[in-house]
Parts: sequence; structure tokens; C-alpha cells
Amino acid sequence: MSHEYFVARNSIVRQIWGKSDTILFIFAGASAEFALNKAVDWLYFTGRLPADPLGRLFSTVSYARTIVFSEKQRAHQTIDAMAAIHTSVEKARGHAIPDWAYRDVLFMLMDYSIRAYELLERTLTLAEKYEVFDVFARMGNRLGVTGLPETFAEFIIMRQAHLNQNLQRSSYTDDLYQQYKRHLGIFRYRILLEVQSRVVPERVSELLGLRKVSVLPTLLVFYKKSKLFHMDGVLRYLLLPSKYKNEIKALDN
Repeated sequence: MSHEYFVARNSIVRQIWGKSDTILFIFAGASAEFALNKAVDWLYFTGRLPADPLGRLFSTVSYARTIVFSEKQRAHQTIDAMAAIHTSVEKARGHAIPDWAYRDVLFMLMDYSIRAYELLERTLTLAEKYEVFDVFARMGNRLGVTGLPETFAEFIIMRQAHLNQNLQRSSYTDDLYQQYKRHLGIFRYRILLEVQSRVVPERVSELLGLRKVSVLPTLLVFYKKSKLFHMDGVLRYLLLPSKYKNEIKALDN
């Protein structure tokens, strides 16, 4: 009996979300943009994000990967569970998370999936970019998010509009970056900033004051060569605290 998957087994989305390197770059970008989002106070409401930003990252990754690699029924169950969690937070706070905030998260997943893969691997074709868009648009539709773009071309326009309208530097931004530094340590924190400077859109980089000149291209050359000698795993563990080594290992599918 054939199984129907939420994401086709030969999809580029599975390649993107089946590599720990790409996933870590996706969340480096998202961690920068989350800190600027005008709805970031929602992430502070439960206290989980500032208390353990890396743990929150891996928790979010596990949801996304379950959706990408599961049969359609299980993927739908996972999305429905995410919706239920958001609803309970909304009830606890007494008002709803704005729809534009949900769209922002989906747009981040679409955009950084493409940006991270292209930075680490190769340029995606337009058809492959549409696959990325389609997967997260279907996820958003299942979540009940309104006002989603219907085409990839429309997404590009809406993404830029969201970047212009929904981001600001605030006290939450500075506090969250202090938490990143505290949990990562100075060396890993500097690496995070280098990755962010290369993977985020210009608007995000400007608001955060990220360096325009980065040493990351040189590091990437060294990193790609290290893969030939199977040293990339060692480097990966050097970039994240050892207590997360099992989570990092689990990211490779």
C-alpha cells in the first residue's frame, strides 16, 4: 500500500530540512528576525524563549521536521497540535496573536529555507523555490492563517512588505541578543552574528547593525573542504554547546 506524504519524497524541501547545517543556518536567520518582530512580546509571554533560546530552537525544529518527513495524516495532526498550543497561549493572555505575525513566521521559514540552502549548497531553480513556498503555504492553510499569498511571485512582494512594516528594534531585541550571548558563549555568539550577517535580508541586517564585511565566506570554504574528510560533524559540535549534541545529531535525516 502506498503512503501519501505531506512533502513528496523527492522534494527539495526534504533535502533542505534533512541536513543539520542548513537547519542551523535557517534558525540563525530566524533568530535574528524574531528579535526584531513587532509581535516578539508573544514569545516572551510564556517565558520559554528568553529562558532557553536554544532549547526553543530545537523544539521548533522537531515540529517542522515532523511535518516535512511524515505521512500526510501525521503531519496534519502535528500542525493541529501547534494550532492548539497557540490557542491556549491566546486564551491565557486574553487576546489573539495577529494574523500578520503567523504570516511572518511562515514567510521566515520559506525565505530562510531558500537562503540557507543557497548559501551552503547551490542556487535553487524557480520550480524548487515554488516547492518550498507550496509546503509552508499548505502548512499555513492548515493552521487557518488568512491572507497568505497564492503564488511564489506574490510571496516575494508580501515578504518585502512585511519586512518593511513589521520589524523594529526594541528592548526585546537587545534582551534576546543578551540571552543568545549568555547561552552560546562569546565564541559561538560571534559565529552566530557572522552567519546572520550573510543569511538575513538587508532590512534585518540594517536594523541589527550587522557587519557588512564578514569572514563567513572564508569559513564556508574551510567547512566545505572539511566535509571531504568527514570533519564537518566535529566542527558542528564546536559551534553549539555539547549538551545539545544529541539534538544536533538527530537533525541529519
